[in-house]
Amino acid sequence: MVTKYQKENANDVVFNLEYNSERQHLIIPEYGRHLQKLIDQATAIESKEERNKAAKYIIQVMGSLNPHLRDVPDFQHKLWDQIFIMSDFRLDVDSPYPIPSREVLQLKPEILQYPQNFPKYRFYGNNIKYMIDVANKWDDGEMKSALVKVIANHMKKSYLSWNKDTVKDDVIFEHLFELSDGKINLTQSSEELLNTTDLMRTNKRVSNKIIPGGGAAIKPKITKNTKSNNPTHKNQNRKPQ
Repeated sequence: MVTKYQKENANDVVFNLEYNSERQHLIIPEYGRHLQKLIDQATAIESKEERNKAAKYIIQVMGSLNPHLRDVPDFQHKLWDQIFIMSDFRLDVDSPYPIPSREVLQLKPEILQYPQNFPKYRFYGNNIKYMIDVANKWDDGEMKSALVKVIANHMKKSYLSWNKDTVKDDVIFEHLFELSDGKINLTQSSEELLNTTDLMRTNKRVSNKIIPGGGAAIKPKITKNTKSNNPTHKNQNRKPQ
């Protein structure tokens, strides 16, 4: 039989239930509501000496969640910052580290400027354009000629990777002339780039991950089936008659 007292007590429990939607918002939910209440109680303490003791105790409780990092100075700094943030910057205690401010916390990082390049010849990539711009700044000489030749060969290699199996050097020279704004002109030059066959072979080696020496990258594994099919293994297992 349920007594009258038990019914009244049950009604009080039902009416006093707390729902998360009605509770105070947790600033850092990872620490839970009990730690948030501890910080609120420490903030309400009138004696600063007692507040300092309570804050150090709360820091120890927070550090117990990550005991392997509890004594690391950088982690200690993080815990002190978090206790001030969870107190809504109302906790007045002596901190061994600079106390953060609300203004600094609300600062937004600057927008990262991504390169918005829309090249006409996308198969060359942006790095080729950067290399051409660097070559334009160099004085004429052997170093610049060598760099221009490297750029042209790399352009030919990129062209063959994404377009056709063959390409004439004149096409690469025209593209180089266009991308350099007319500053690098090899259209009338007798310079010859690397052979198309050699470049295609290099591309295949990179894509298939073949060792340059010509050897196989992975040795074949010997399984039970290969042993049984190999007559030498059969002869080895036979007993002498």
